[in-house]
Amino acid sequence: MFAYDFMRHAFIAGTLIAIMCGAIGVFIMARNLSFIAHTFSHIGFAGASFAVFAGLDPLIGLLLFTLLGACGVGQLGVRVFRRDAAVSVILSLALGLGILFLSLSDAQGSFTKTILFGSVVGIDLQDVWQLVGLTLFVLLVLAVGYRWLKFDSFDQTGAEAAGLPVHLISIGFLLLMAVAVSVTVQIVGALLVFALMTVPAAAARFFTQSIFGMILTAALLAMAGVWFGLSAGYYTNAPVSFYIVAFEALSYFVGLLYQRVGQMRRGEA
Repeated sequence: MFAYDFMRHAFIAGTLIAIMCGAIGVFIMARNLSFIAHTFSHIGFAGASFAVFAGLDPLIGLLLFTLLGACGVGQLGVRVFRRDAAVSVILSLALGLGILFLSLSDAQGSFTKTILFGSVVGIDLQDVWQLVGLTLFVLLVLAVGYRWLKFDSFDQTGAEAAGLPVHLISIGFLLLMAVAVSVTVQIVGALLVFALMTVPAAAARFFTQSIFGMILTAALLAMAGVWFGLSAGYYTNAPVSFYIVAFEALSYFVGLLYQRVGQMRRGEA
């Protein structure tokens, strides 16, 4: 498997992106932003479609549209945006724009499938360097702002009382989410990016109560899912994204079972 360049590229990019998803996913879940991450993926689909229509690199369109979307959410306010009507309107509009741009361009059906469901085995060396650069940027920003972000995510009232710039932190995190979503779309596609960025973090909460422990566990689960997906996809010729999502879903249910068994044991004790 590793004799092929495209598989080596896929493992390098997939590993870094999995670590990033595990790290940022814990804060996404703590801040209740999972559906906004899902919304960003649809906005990214419209951006990638626009880039194809304009003859640009799809990653440029992904970044442009998701960053604009993050600025819009930041100005509107997360609480206002999370209302059902606002989310449904944005999701519908983004999907409609994506379909429009694809219909106006000369994109083939295979490219549409790549945007929606991902194609990690189709990235070349130049794509790898782009993904590595953006992923390391996200991880570096998370490391630098870890204390402020942890305080604001898990104790917002205390962060406000301590005088932290919570509004600035919120907008900055939304922008960071936009970059992370744009990168992750390359692995699992716009429709399934929600799974890789949230399910490992959700599963990690069943195994540990430590914030750093959750980040480490989520990163390991995401990384294991990507490795399993790439290996299984190579040997079965089935979609890699399916195996990734199936692995992460299984890890969540195993974690749920682990928690239930622990509760039963404590109850008996």
